[in-house]
Parts: sequence; structure tokens; C-alpha cells
Amino acid sequence: MPLPDASTFALFLIAAVALLVVPGPAVVYIVAESIDQGRTAGVVSTLGIGAGSLVHIAAAAIGLSSLLVSSAEAFAPVKYAGAAYLVFLGVRRLLGRDELEANARERKPFGRLFRQGVVVNVLNPKTALFFFAFLPQFVDVDAGAVGAQIAVLGLIFVLLGLVSDGTYALVAGTLGERLRESARVLRIQRYVSGTIFVGLGVTTALAGSHRKTT
Repeated sequence: MPLPDASTFALFLIAAVALLVVPGPAVVYIVAESIDQGRTAGVVSTLGIGAGSLVHIAAAAIGLSSLLVSSAEAFAPVKYAGAAYLVFLGVRRLLGRDELEANARERKPFGRLFRQGVVVNVLNPKTALFFFAFLPQFVDVDAGAVGAQIAVLGLIFVLLGLVSDGTYALVAGTLGERLRESARVLRIQRYVSGTIFVGLGVTTALAGSHRKTT
């Protein structure tokens, strides 16, 4: 199985878990469906979001692999651009407003919930940009099989996301309406998630610089 070295892979796992446990737009969507329609609906929405992520991972694996294999010098710009984008996401979240898009929804069949989750994620350009920014930070170009590395890392990220998002769905579906009133929790998660994005961007940029000079 194509994977980066042990230390880089460990950093990937830590970064992935840190990003996944802090609520983002996909979690807000899943929590909203769970609150409105229960735990099963939330889990189905989680599966739809995960399926949508696979589309972006395939695009990242194909596009980035062809770019990085054709030109080793292209790796550094992609990496630093990705790190800058992660910092941008963090700063925007720190400066943003508290939002919970949980408007009342009609009862939906599970098939529709799944398809809606796929569409929500596939048509979100921020998701594509995130994978293009995040996954290259942990790719070892010298090891070859860049596309396979991106695909494997992406699949691991999605599996971790299913566990994390599924947990949110179960908890939100259980707690129900009380989550709508938790403005303080939303404010705290905004600061925490913003700090994590900024820290990840800076860390990966510095790590990339260090590896290049050794």
C-alpha cells in the first residue's frame, strides 16, 4: 500500500483527526438533519457526504498526480499554496460569525437524504479546494505513485470522517432541539477550528521547507 514515511503518516492522522472532530460545514449539515429527522437520517446524510468526498478525492488524485509526476518542481508551489489556503480558512473562520443552518425541513426519504448529501458535498468547491490543499502536504513525491498515495490518504480521511461525522449524527439526533440553542458551543468551536486550520497550514509549510533542505 503506497504511504508516506511513518512520521509523515502519523502527522497526517493527527491532523486529520484534529480537523474532523471540530465541526465544519458538512457537520453543520449532518447535525441539522439529525436534529430535524433523527439519528438514522443523520447517519444516512453522513454516508452521502462521505460518498461526495470520494469524487473530490478522485479528482485530486488524478489532477495532482499528473502535475507532480510531470514536474517535481511543481510540488513546492502546490504545497505552499495549499498551506496558505489552510491558513486562509482558519483566519476566515476566526473572523467569521456564528451560524447554524438548521432551518425546519420536511420529512425526507432516506434515499433522498443520501443523494442530497452527495450533491451538497460534490457541488461545494470549498471541499475540492480543501482536498487539493490538505492531501499534498503528506505526499512523498520521491516515493512515486503520487496518485495512489493521494487516493489512499483520501480514503483514510473519509473513513475517519464517517466515524467522526456519524458520532455527531448520533449525538445530535439524541439531543435534538437543545443543540439549536447552544450559541456558546458554536462560538467555541469557531475559535478552536480556526486555530487548528491556521496551525496546520503553518506546520505543514515549515515541515515542507525542512524536508526540502535535508
